[in-house]
Amino acid sequence: MGERKGQNHYYPPDYDPKVGSLNKWHGTHALRERARKIHLGIIIIRFEMPYNIWCDGCKNHIGMGVRYNAEKTKIGMYYSTPVYQFRMKCHLCDNHFEIKTDPANLDYVIVSGARRQENRWDPTQNEQIVPETKEVQKKLFDDAMYKLEHGAKDTKAAEDAKPVLGQLYQRNSSIWKDDFEANSRLRAEFRASKKQIKLQDEKDKALLVKSSLDISLLPESDSDRRMAALMRLQSAKSIAEKDRERRNAILTRPALPSTSSSVECPKRVKVIGAKLERKSLGIVKRPAASAGVVLTTASVGKTVDEAAEAKKPKLLLCNYSSGSSDSD
Repeated sequence: MGERKGQNHYYPPDYDPKVGSLNKWHGTHALRERARKIHLGIIIIRFEMPYNIWCDGCKNHIGMGVRYNAEKTKIGMYYSTPVYQFRMKCHLCDNHFEIKTDPANLDYVIVSGARRQENRWDPTQNEQIVPETKEVQKKLFDDAMYKLEHGAKDTKAAEDAKPVLGQLYQRNSSIWKDDFEANSRLRAEFRASKKQIKLQDEKDKALLVKSSLDISLLPESDSDRRMAALMRLQSAKSIAEKDRERRNAILTRPALPSTSSSVECPKRVKVIGAKLERKSLGIVKRPAASAGVVLTTASVGKTVDEAAEAKKPKLLLCNYSSGSSDSD
């Protein structure tokens, strides 16, 4: 109600009409606090955000329609239209951003402190009716042939759009004839899809907890399923089988390491529980000396010693281990 102080009908007794209005008498401005920077050419207004933006200070989103107390300043002219700039403070941080008008494009431009959230598209891609630009309007007014060609193109575009419009009208009339039935069908489809999404989320969470991961999983595709079927992610033997084999290997291994023998055994012979024979023990019987052979004293002595040595039983001992070892 402070703005109405200069509009009321109360005049104090010491009021002098020669001074002028009550605002001049009180030494205040009619806009009160909104005009505290009027000497700098700045006036405080209530500004409404024309589109969605991102604040550069706190990186938060500010939606279209949020209102701020902005400092309005005239910064130039576009022909006969003034260009204004608005400076305001973010309500979430201490950052200030500035926005100015763009009369040429009928839009607002961010000068600093924020960036625009791009939700714009070309209306011609959606087959929307786009107003003609000033250049096209000037050519339509000056060039009769261009106006005739432009009208022919518009007529052809309308003829091409008639079948599509008819199909859309028939579709809407057939589907949306009964609003209750269409709404029920859509809600049923939504509930079914919601259940599937919830079930898939539960599976994804269980998989992430099992794998100890903290990532976002993408939906599966046919190529992913085929690739996963070709891959073998698990070993041929389970952990229990590997433990059992390792335990058996430890039990069958000898407790003490075997020493290597200086004599190499041609064959491995099991002594325990085996029948010993002469050939296996290396005992060979020498044949008697043939008649007619002349023997000297030295040779007789040598032959007798060799015969006595040959008559002794010979045993070839081999180290044998029941378990398999590299030192055998």
